[in-house]
Amino acid sequence: MFTEYEIDTMMEIRDVQQATFELKKYFIKSEAPYLELSDHDFFSLIMMAPTIGIAKADGKVTLFEELALNKKARKLSKGGYFMKKDPVVHGMKFMIEKYEDWEDNFCEMLTKAMHLTFDMSLLETTEVPLAEVSYEDYKRQVLKSPYILIRFISSFFLENDEDIINKKRTMGQSEYRAMLKIGEKLGLNKLKVFQMFCKTFDVKGLQ
Repeated sequence: MFTEYEIDTMMEIRDVQQATFELKKYFIKSEAPYLELSDHDFFSLIMMAPTIGIAKADGKVTLFEELALNKKARKLSKGGYFMKKDPVVHGMKFMIEKYEDWEDNFCEMLTKAMHLTFDMSLLETTEVPLAEVSYEDYKRQVLKSPYILIRFISSFFLENDEDIINKKRTMGQSEYRAMLKIGEKLGLNKLKVFQMFCKTFDVKGLQ
């Protein structure tokens, strides 16, 4: 997961800061008029959107999923809030409830942030995705990919960053379909490393 310092660095990009401010103003006015969040913490909240989308893939968020989301959110909050109410955790409740209404807005914001932090167009491939991918080729592709891209993928779709290279990974069908859908909305589906990443999952019940 991104650290608060990496979030800070991205927020130093003027266009990211401005887009975050505008979306925060719109979201709070529409959904949570009494929600108090800094721009940093709202951007952190947006970073949680793909993870929330996968957690909601089967229509509900379990207690286990909620605890995992809270753990991620606390890592992103500026300054740390382990002994008091965490603003990102609090704001996440509104996002979970209204996720379907705001998914496209959040994904558009995240796509903008990625394009402003690295050149995605240089990484796009026109190759037809392989039906099968060797794990060795995937690991080498991860090592060849920009650090920031791998950080985005692991933050969006994994509980632990170190699992980006981990042969034992499982996911339910509904969650897997949600990951593919979100990857497409973000434009990650055009990148070889993400295509290969998706092939590393053992999808429960998928024939």
